[in-house]
Amino acid sequence: MDRSASLPSSPSSPPSPTPGSAEPPRPAGSSALSRAERFVWLTARVLEQRRFAYHFLGGGAEAVETALTAYLGTDGGYGHALDPDLRGPVSQPPHAVHALRVLDGIGRCGGQRVERLCRYLTSVSTPDGALPVCHPSPHGYPAAPWVPSADDPRGDLLTTGPVVGLLHRNEVWHAWLFRATDFCWAAVAALAEGGTTARPYEVAAAVAFLDGAPDRARAEVAADRLGRRVREERLIVPPPAPEPAEDRPLAPGPGEPFQVHDIARTPGSLARRWFTDAEVERSLDALVAAQQEDGGWPPHRRAWTPVATLEWRSVATMEALLTLRAYGRRI
Repeated sequence: MDRSASLPSSPSSPPSPTPGSAEPPRPAGSSALSRAERFVWLTARVLEQRRFAYHFLGGGAEAVETALTAYLGTDGGYGHALDPDLRGPVSQPPHAVHALRVLDGIGRCGGQRVERLCRYLTSVSTPDGALPVCHPSPHGYPAAPWVPSADDPRGDLLTTGPVVGLLHRNEVWHAWLFRATDFCWAAVAALAEGGTTARPYEVAAAVAFLDGAPDRARAEVAADRLGRRVREERLIVPPPAPEPAEDRPLAPGPGEPFQVHDIARTPGSLARRWFTDAEVERSLDALVAAQQEDGGWPPHRRAWTPVATLEWRSVATMEALLTLRAYGRRI
């Protein structure tokens, strides 16, 4: 990968268009960024195209919001396969996770749009105040085979953790957050203390909550305990050193093995402290090497439909580029 190409300093400060030009500046040459751009324009959804334009070509946040609105339901939630593993128009919690990540990335995670979303979250919460992975739908729209289906689903950290963390990170206050936050603290404690089965997806959800939790002292203590379990049980195995090593990544379930960068998405994440500098650098090297010949990155999902796989690849490509930039890698 060519690390000499310059990158914008942060996702919230995209480069400005060249004065007098009809189009924003374009990545030049055969860099990873230019190859990713070609992949995005050839294959990605309009939402990922506009996200790419915002983060790397000086595009506007309004265009991203407009694209996201196409997935908005009348109930304030999101559907229409915003999360590609859930097809159909029905609003579902995983779509809310995806929507909040998009809005957080463009600095628009607030206002009436998020207020309406919180009302939707209230309406689908379980008795313990949390979100299920999937809310029962009477229409039976297609979903990935690993998406749980139950008439009386339980609250789950997988969806509740990222949603609560992102809302707190953006200083959103809503009555729904009180019980949902308590649920997350209890779920993270059980995960850290070995009271529940731990998989990388649960660890990632816990980190998403802890990185946004307003009680920073409590979050640091919880993260330290969780990190000890992650290291002791090798839940996230860093890439081996150049010399032969016995450690090998463990499969998390529906996708490929998680790497360090999948858990610690930015240098400021509490999970970054769990790994050495060398482990982080090897993980980023693995991320760089994972870019495929067509310019896109593979997703953490097994293929179940060609369309869902392609949509996840465009999402994974955006995440890979943003992670590399967050860590200062020149792409």
